[in-house]
Amino acid sequence: MRFVLASASPARLAVLRAAGIDASVMVSGVDEDAVAATLTDPGPAELVTALASAKAAAVAETVAGGESDSVVVGCDSMLSIGGEMVGKPGTAEVARKRWAAMAGGSGDLLTGHAVTRVEGGRRVREATGTQSTRVRFVAPDPDELEAYLGTGEPLQVAGAFTLDGLGGWFVEGIDGDPSSVIGISLPLTRRLLAEVGVRVVDLWRP
Repeated sequence: MRFVLASASPARLAVLRAAGIDASVMVSGVDEDAVAATLTDPGPAELVTALASAKAAAVAETVAGGESDSVVVGCDSMLSIGGEMVGKPGTAEVARKRWAAMAGGSGDLLTGHAVTRVEGGRRVREATGTQSTRVRFVAPDPDELEAYLGTGEPLQVAGAFTLDGLGGWFVEGIDGDPSSVIGISLPLTRRLLAEVGVRVVDLWRP
């Protein structure tokens, strides 16, 4: 069975590879703002799960045209900080403001997951879930923060930080699942795979 990751995230792919999964990568191209606009006052978990599900569904439609049976996994992460859900900052200015709110405090990193099973050219099952992990941040000094922003790393990741990269220097600790903070929760993905009738051990590379 083919494992397809519906994400361009190198961090998610690295987590899977380290955990024994040789995933194929197919980017969904989903318009996240358009998906969010279809929801009426969504809670944080509902929002990230809806986005993950839309990504998995879009890729599953493409995968369904092939001959091999597959599981498609979509994910979406956001940081809840001060009651606000934030994704990728995109610019250094936005990331600087995010860090002003995060420094010395904590936030909840939520990752929505959707697993779609494709058999015989059609989608047959789907399972979804959300993992939330509390992240505690240190307060980088101004020079450290500017150096970090200058690397470009925090501009393209949810919450303007990474756990497995340069941002790890500024994370004091986490309460919960570290793989989810990186982008894909291994324990939750294992449970969702089981819900669609797939054992994760059968997906491990030989």
